[in-house]
Amino acid sequence: MRIEYTGVTEINGPLLTLEGVRGAAYDEMAEIALPNGEKRAGRVIMAEGDRAVLQVFEGGKGIALEGVSVTFQGRPMELSLSREMLGRVFSGAGRPIDGLGEIYPEEKRDINGMPMNPVAREYPRNCIYTGVSAIDCMATLIRGQKLPIFSGAGMSHNQLAAQIVRQAKVGGQDEKFGIVFAGMGLKKDAADFFKKDFEDSSALQRVVMFINEASDPIIERILTPRCALTAAEYLAFTYGMHILVIMTDMTAYCEALREFSSSKNEIPSRKGYPSYLYSDLASLYERAGMLEGKPGSVTQAPILTMPNDDITHPIPDLTGYITEGQIVLNRDMDQKGLYPPIGVLPSLSRLMKDGIGKGYTREDHPAVSTQLFACYSRVQDARSLASVIGEEELSEVDKMYIAFGQRFEQEFIQQGRAENRTLDQTLELGWRLLSGLPRSELDRIPAKMLDEHYAPQAAGSED
Repeated sequence: MRIEYTGVTEINGPLLTLEGVRGAAYDEMAEIALPNGEKRAGRVIMAEGDRAVLQVFEGGKGIALEGVSVTFQGRPMELSLSREMLGRVFSGAGRPIDGLGEIYPEEKRDINGMPMNPVAREYPRNCIYTGVSAIDCMATLIRGQKLPIFSGAGMSHNQLAAQIVRQAKVGGQDEKFGIVFAGMGLKKDAADFFKKDFEDSSALQRVVMFINEASDPIIERILTPRCALTAAEYLAFTYGMHILVIMTDMTAYCEALREFSSSKNEIPSRKGYPSYLYSDLASLYERAGMLEGKPGSVTQAPILTMPNDDITHPIPDLTGYITEGQIVLNRDMDQKGLYPPIGVLPSLSRLMKDGIGKGYTREDHPAVSTQLFACYSRVQDARSLASVIGEEELSEVDKMYIAFGQRFEQEFIQQGRAENRTLDQTLELGWRLLSGLPRSELDRIPAKMLDEHYAPQAAGSED
């Protein structure tokens, strides 16, 4: 028997307080009926005795204290799931918005997901190729990993996200691969850009899109990543697909969480964010991984814009504690017109070492990556010295490093927005650049490997 409650005592923004309630549970869904016949969805965010506070998805605008009735559903928010989701576009709350009608659900699941038993987790090994040299060679994305992209306002992270969606693939030809894209707080033009880009490139047929625009309710913004991850888990562990989840922008999600926390009069923590920001982000990021006995995987590449480009801000700071590395976009490179403006030195993939090399990618991959990193690090030292004493006063080796740095940025890091490089192309490009340095400088590569790949004639000088 369903009971209708009418004891609404307070409305504060999207929050509705109800007195005289029996048996309401945290996270339970409710239907709110207005006097004009309109129905809105809500969920319980606080239950104390006979008092319940509901979060209204569509907001509290137009709701009066009188004439409102609330019916509790006896279940948490669930998402309708089906293989038909691939190629479809949904709202942040999981409703189809592409005009193709409802999907026929094969099952429904709680959007909060089920935590993975650590004992049942499988260690991530194989990689996902993005076609972007700076990622594939220097900060390789491993299946089951969570590797965030740290960006800044106005930088080209949207273009990079779209390129990864178009180009990403797994190594095996028989492997089933798909992408779940979650956009949170997107401006209208950004949302249209992603939809058009995926449609024009035919990538949409393997993508499930969840779009929450900036004009949509903030409550929906909090649901968007949970709906996306629920869809990813379903496709990965029911159909054995390798799913890459791209979530942008996690900063918009955290700001929605802060606004929501403020409306509940919770005591704020650093920079006004709720004290549970870490555990909330962990509840999302830890839904990546692989399970023993299951062929699929969930890999995450969340994108977040660092306020004022501050990597110590609570959002990137806490994200870094939870995830396995980061890809950092560089403002100076972006202003020089380099694309993608990936800062190689602060970027890191902690699981990379276990998913590359012989038997995974190519035997020379780890050595080339390590040597390029070491040489580019030396470039920064040479540039710093040149700014003090002048480039003409540098040693011949330092001048070679300066030239190497320019070529590395212009030829290796920079690539076209539609340029999809294979790993072989990337590694051969790396060898060509390294051959521009004396062999004695390449101390991170075994001699046997140098004999096979080092081409001194490309260097212009023999060592």
